[in-house]
Amino acid sequence: MMNTEPTASSNNTRLPKALVERLTNPFARFVQVETTAGAMLLLFTLFALVMSNSPWAVSFEHFWELPVGLSAGSVTLVRSLREWINDGLMTLFFFMVSLELKREWVLGELSRPRVAALSVAAALGGMLVPAVIYLSLQYAQPGQSGWGTVMATDTAFVIGCLALLGSRIPQSLRMFLLSLAIVDDIGAILVVAIGYSSDIDWPLLALAGLGLVIIGGMSRLGIRGFPLYILMGGLIWLVVDASGVHATITGVILGLMTPARRWVSDTRLYAILSQVVAHPSGSEDSGGHTKDRETLKMAEMAVRETLSPVERLEMALHPWVGFVIMPLFALANAGLTLSFNHLGGPVTLAVFMGFVLGKPTGILLFSWLALRLRIAILPPGLSWPLLAGGGLLAGIGFTMALFIANMAFDQSLIDGAKLGIFLASVCSALAGLAVLRWWPAREQASAGGS
Repeated sequence: MMNTEPTASSNNTRLPKALVERLTNPFARFVQVETTAGAMLLLFTLFALVMSNSPWAVSFEHFWELPVGLSAGSVTLVRSLREWINDGLMTLFFFMVSLELKREWVLGELSRPRVAALSVAAALGGMLVPAVIYLSLQYAQPGQSGWGTVMATDTAFVIGCLALLGSRIPQSLRMFLLSLAIVDDIGAILVVAIGYSSDIDWPLLALAGLGLVIIGGMSRLGIRGFPLYILMGGLIWLVVDASGVHATITGVILGLMTPARRWVSDTRLYAILSQVVAHPSGSEDSGGHTKDRETLKMAEMAVRETLSPVERLEMALHPWVGFVIMPLFALANAGLTLSFNHLGGPVTLAVFMGFVLGKPTGILLFSWLALRLRIAILPPGLSWPLLAGGGLLAGIGFTMALFIANMAFDQSLIDGAKLGIFLASVCSALAGLAVLRWWPAREQASAGGS
């Protein structure tokens, strides 16, 4: 006798493929968002440059200097629109960067210590050597305080350049450069907090530390909802900002404090889902709380909690950071009046040499030292020529370089620094792409000849 009972199609018992990929392949999703964000960042940068050299240049600059904020009695919180972007929205950028670093350290490739050691060592070299080159060219000069400008790598532009190469380069190089850029960004914001903060109010800083302790306690108590954490994070940001330390460090610390372990395991999830019935008993119009309804609510929470807080926050924030915050930052900060007067200027030259020469030199030197001392290993498929090409790409410092330059230079030097950043980014991108495009083709030709 033929069974006439409806059977569940295999398609009905699975999530849509796109959702599965989004949940199970966060690295691929991160790279995809960064690639598109890099293209948008380039577009908005070009628009800012055009506007800065157009008849509307004065109005364009004046717009970003408009005061925005709140005032209540003797308490005022008013800043320019540009400052809100640089100090407020960029906190979310650094929060997202530290979330990605935490995820990679706990769940990803960097969870293997000797693999992580290579990226960390390369990032340290990519910060220290450029700073040394810059200081050697600007020692006792007006631009000496801008040494931090040449220390960071722009993640979005680097990932965007790698996307142009497609399958010509191994996945290990993408992973290496992404890890390097993230560690690089964290290091850069620590430089900002330490090297570009002044008149620190230590009692307020201690109060901010107490707020971080409270957040840690909330996590240990099992408080899962994000709204309370967002409120506490906002209060800590205000206190850190008032203390004299650059408030974006708040995003880094909170990101690294975010739990990367999920609350509900697969075994527990399946056990909970096995209790779920397709149609809760009782009338559809009934508003009562039946056992089945409670089970459905518990299943909904369990499904959500199979992703760690780090993963959920990263998935929610990444598109906003990539497609809103970074383009706004470029619009507000990438404006530059193009002039031949800045070409060959000492600050422009120091920034250019720090990125184009210092970055690849530092990355290769410190990578070699880490391997020589046996504290790191070279991942499969990652060769020295590929590391050299990646080191050249790391000279694209755009976003973080502009971020630090705005704090390090006064108005008489900022245009020269921006020009150095732009020229170094273009040259580093072209040189890195040339090496990475040529070397795999050379290896294939050698393999074919043999």
